[in-house]
Amino acid sequence: MKELAGRLTALDPDAGAAVRVIAYFDRLAESRAGLEALVRGAAVLAGVPARLVDAERRVSVRVEADGRRSDSALPPDPAWPSAALTPDGVPALWLERAGAGPSVVDAVILERAAGAVRLVLDRTRGRAPADDPALVETLLDATAPDAARLHAARRLGLDPAVPARVLAPVDGRPRIVATHTDPEPPAERVGVGPAVAVLDLPDSWAAARTALRFTAEGTAQDPGPRVVHAEDLGGIALLAGLVGPGAEPPSDVQTLEAAAAASPWLLATLNAVASTASLRAAATASNVHHSTLQERLVQAEHLLGWPVRTPQGRFRLQLALTMRHLARP
Repeated sequence: MKELAGRLTALDPDAGAAVRVIAYFDRLAESRAGLEALVRGAAVLAGVPARLVDAERRVSVRVEADGRRSDSALPPDPAWPSAALTPDGVPALWLERAGAGPSVVDAVILERAAGAVRLVLDRTRGRAPADDPALVETLLDATAPDAARLHAARRLGLDPAVPARVLAPVDGRPRIVATHTDPEPPAERVGVGPAVAVLDLPDSWAAARTALRFTAEGTAQDPGPRVVHAEDLGGIALLAGLVGPGAEPPSDVQTLEAAAAASPWLLATLNAVASTASLRAAATASNVHHSTLQERLVQAEHLLGWPVRTPQGRFRLQLALTMRHLARP
């Protein structure tokens, strides 16, 4: 290979340099070099700093052109030459070369370094899909051995040293997310468990399922929050043990349902009254004039049989709306 590189250099300097790059990374791969060594090789060969960032696997390595490790919190410049670790993937390896397009040698460095990095990551930090049902089930099974659960956590891309929480969507399939991630806003009802140590995730899962029962569709016929955090419930969570799903609703809930059947606007209006700080705020939330709200509340109180504008009556209304969610099958 060395002789071939010399001959090619005489004919085409770029071609000769590319062959030397290929040989260099082949040697690193054969010696099972680590990530930092691979990024260092890219930086030294290119003559500019090189950076590896794989947020999904929590990897960030930056090396100066002289071979010194020098990590940076600044985001990579999209204009830098870069390479993805997988076909159609996002850029993960950059050469910090500004003001010029990538050369042939840069392209070869990025390709060979990215390929070697991918092999190392797959070997040392291989991961399953984040929602792999078998691994999630193992991790959330409090009766499974700790070693098996920690192995499942790592395969799911979780760092056992970083707290995580469980999301309980209405479809019943749990999602596990690290606390430093920002999950996408859900398109459905979701209960959110508290952040806990990885081995305590069964507790977060149980709390998330309880929180899910307090959620609503967020529509006129099922008003309320679509996302509920278990940590925000406090003592209200105790109601979940008193009102079983699918059981006969308490009398106040039955009265509320009968009143709602007679007045389609009633549930949304009462939810606004129960969840805002004042009647004017409730009128704004309901998109009606304050006087219109007052008229509706007079009718609502007649249908319910109790006042909703007194502290005690408002508290009773809040309980009725909450128990309505909990009694849902």
